[in-house]
Amino acid sequence: MRKSYDFSKATRNPYAKRVKRQLTIRVDDATIEYFRALAEEVSLPYQTLINMYLRDCAASKRRLAMKWIPAA
Repeated sequence: MRKSYDFSKATRNPYAKRVKRQLTIRVDDATIEYFRALAEEVSLPYQTLINMYLRDCAASKRRLAMKWIPAA
């Protein structure tokens, strides 16, 4: 390994903006197991499968249909 490197002619990675960001979320066990089983069927890592699903939801602007029942 060299003591110093010359980066004066280096170019930025054009794909750097597409790099994923690490994030911590809380997901229940049943949901994780569902995605793990599905990921095993399609031979993908489960985190990749979850990311693909969320990306599809965002791209299609899918919204969760929730109906709150007010407390009596």
